[in-house]
Amino acid sequence: MTLNTKPKSTTHTIDATDRTLGRVASEAAHALLGKRSVHYAQNQALDVTVTINNASKLHLPARRTKGKVYTHYTGYPGGFFETRMDEMITKSGIAEVVKKTVDGMIPRNKLRKPRMKNLIVNA
Repeated sequence: MTLNTKPKSTTHTIDATDRTLGRVASEAAHALLGKRSVHYAQNQALDVTVTINNASKLHLPARRTKGKVYTHYTGYPGGFFETRMDEMITKSGIAEVVKKTVDGMIPRNKLRKPRMKNLIVNA
């Protein structure tokens, strides 16, 4: 695909007040992939910055924060670690939970890191 014009950098702002985590994260992932742009190309990371405001005002039920468990396995014996969502929020903040959720919605390829660098989460 050849581009006649160079795509301009765009900024998307998402207000997370009283919205669920999954809906905010999927909207952010959709924008980070560049699918809102007419210059969308599957093999390019467009210059799109996504800002999520009021992340601390997300609608998170107690059942979700107590029940959601993040797992990590190092590959070594005894290297299986589990962290509940409420523990992660108290330890790292709500911004880390939002970033991890959006990161799970981005395809696993070489463009993942440059796309995730364009995500800004404001608590």
